[in-house]
Amino acid sequence: MEENLKQQPSNCLKVVLFGPESTGKTTLSRQLARHYNSVWVPEYAREYLQNKWNNERKTCESEDLLTIAIGQMKLENELATKTNSILICDTDLLETKVYSEAFYGGICDPVLKKYALENTYDLYFLTYIDTPWEADDLRDRPEQRMEMFKAFQDELIKNNRTFVLLKGSKKERLEMAVKHIDKLLLKNKGNVF
Repeated sequence: MEENLKQQPSNCLKVVLFGPESTGKTTLSRQLARHYNSVWVPEYAREYLQNKWNNERKTCESEDLLTIAIGQMKLENELATKTNSILICDTDLLETKVYSEAFYGGICDPVLKKYALENTYDLYFLTYIDTPWEADDLRDRPEQRMEMFKAFQDELIKNNRTFVLLKGSKKERLEMAVKHIDKLLLKNKGNVF
């Protein structure tokens, strides 16, 4: 099982959209992939949990998290082979770790935690809660958006992850993200990843 959570070597820069639900991560992931003519890794948990809800009328349970993490890494590792420039990740295992600890009494499976901390990315974009809340079958806790934002921000700081806070309109967020990715690409131009 551990091998399924391990990030495979790749020849691309990896950028993660990171933050609470309903903060524009998927929209921005798609925009960035389109802008850079690259690929994006969707959030596996959305499909997995929507299917669970549709078939069982159940929401996420702690025992789902390892399956979700394995599915996420499988997607990321597969899609990383389809680009040699930049991979836009709608989420990562560190996000799963934050949700695990927030929703299940501060507990995270040790194997999930290990790979959440070991897998590496070149840049994180922390999405702020200044976007309108959009309810769906899976989203909950709209009244705790600031608390969840703080948990995500604290996790990045605690683990010394390079990140940029994104606020404002969709256009402003895209422009800010592009500016930082362009700097990263320029810095790494000519380097072997």
